[in-house]
Amino acid sequence: MINGLLTPDYIFEASWEVCNKVGGIYTVLSTRAKTLQEKFRDRVLFIGPDFWKGKENPLFTESENLCAAWKQQAMEKDGLQIRVGRWNIPGEPIVVLVDFQPFFAKKNEIYTEMWNRYQVDSLHAYGDYDEASMFAYATGKVVESFYRYNLSEQDKVVFQAHEWMTGMAALYLQAYVPEIATIFTTHATSIGRSIAGNNKPLYDYLFAYNGDQMAEELNMQSKHSIEKQTAHYVDCFTTVSEITNNECKELLDKSADVILLNGFEDDFVPKGSTYTGKRKRARSLILNVANKLLGQELDDNTMIIGTSGRYEFRNKGLDVFLEAMNRLNRDRNLQKNVLAVVSVPSWVGEAREDLLLRLKDRETKFTTPLECPFITHWLHNMTHDQVLDMLKYLGMGNRPEDKVKVIFVPCYLNGHDGIVNKTYYDLVPGLDLGVYASYYEPWGYTPLESVAFSVPTITTDLSGFGRWVNGLKNQHGICDGVEVIHRSDYNYSEVADGIKDTVTLLSSKTPNEIKAIRKRAAAVAEQALWKHFIQYYYEAYDVALRNAMKRLVG
Repeated sequence: MINGLLTPDYIFEASWEVCNKVGGIYTVLSTRAKTLQEKFRDRVLFIGPDFWKGKENPLFTESENLCAAWKQQAMEKDGLQIRVGRWNIPGEPIVVLVDFQPFFAKKNEIYTEMWNRYQVDSLHAYGDYDEASMFAYATGKVVESFYRYNLSEQDKVVFQAHEWMTGMAALYLQAYVPEIATIFTTHATSIGRSIAGNNKPLYDYLFAYNGDQMAEELNMQSKHSIEKQTAHYVDCFTTVSEITNNECKELLDKSADVILLNGFEDDFVPKGSTYTGKRKRARSLILNVANKLLGQELDDNTMIIGTSGRYEFRNKGLDVFLEAMNRLNRDRNLQKNVLAVVSVPSWVGEAREDLLLRLKDRETKFTTPLECPFITHWLHNMTHDQVLDMLKYLGMGNRPEDKVKVIFVPCYLNGHDGIVNKTYYDLVPGLDLGVYASYYEPWGYTPLESVAFSVPTITTDLSGFGRWVNGLKNQHGICDGVEVIHRSDYNYSEVADGIKDTVTLLSSKTPNEIKAIRKRAAAVAEQALWKHFIQYYYEAYDVALRNAMKRLVG
């Protein structure tokens, strides 16, 4: 027991993002693993999809010895195609990667059983639903096989499913291995994200939306159904923030039993002189790319502002960010030149050859802009890109007389993009301000990572992170490291002005004042480390184990 809470002997966690880096859930799992490993050494097993058969997955190291006897049984007797190894992250937890392709042959029987047992509607499935469901079903089989071979009823076991993609695994286990306590975590409701993404007002009308009805209207019935039924049937239903819990209440007709705030580890954040060097190099690189693109000379006194995330133009607040930069350009109180960098992966083609030639030429001082001086890589859809379209609509020209310039880096910053050739984490220290003006953001790792790198940050109270910051003591705006702007369905213009005014205020601060603000930003991030937030997981394990016991007795 931990503080009177029931503690599991074994924990299984399944996600589409185990050893598969595609979004924020990867950050949740990969940064938390070390904390769990310290407590439950090698009794935490992650299960992910095996996309890499025959190819090397840089995030996974296969082991012939780990769980060797069980693996043989699982493959020969249970008919599972699995690989066992370690996840290449701090803590190096055990991972089972499963090939779910063989289960497609049984798809119809699986869906029929899920309907008969749990009323999961798979009739309207399309897109990634089948793939995710077969992975989830295979995951349930893997956990069942491990449990039957290695464990007994005396072992307290918890299975945690992340997102609708693994919901079917939790339901399978409730049916076939009822001794295992189940947890389901929705990081964002599929229907809430869809309502927001379809430009419908989510928040003012949340109380009036019927989740089932909206799922039908937005052609989301199957994803909504697995998410809703899993939330209702598991032993412990969780989500990641109070704001998403409001969605769950209204759209899934179920409140979370425990809210699992998303923490992180700061072991990737450089300290001391290493940080100073990284910041200097990042700023130099960003300014050099901008100057070669613009044919101008922005100096080191330029204020570099960044925004990033998934390319959800409205949900991530990219629209209001560009609007704010346009207004800032006309603000006479702005004390510095501003370079706004939008780092959002788009439908990228190739690195710009003309920009590359300029970057290789260290002698010439270029005084004319390149064609389309807004973007570092060509896109496949240059004429239909929302960022470029809005810059054109606003009439932003990156002219020499403009105090605010905007450049768009439309690729994954993995260190091999052909222009920047640095990772995202190598560039963040170079920012003077991070802006993440999200309309829909269940948690918000981008602003949290930003403050972790001592970068003052603007977010909104429609993000879980923003709400959490609002609850902290001694947090009163950008001078304390984070500005949380109030955002609603209809105050777009006020949000744009709020961003503009915050940038203007920051531009008037002295170097010493900026230094103090950056220090306070880092102090906010320290309060979100996993050592503070892991307690919520222990509470969820306790709730799940107790409810599973009641379920078995009942």
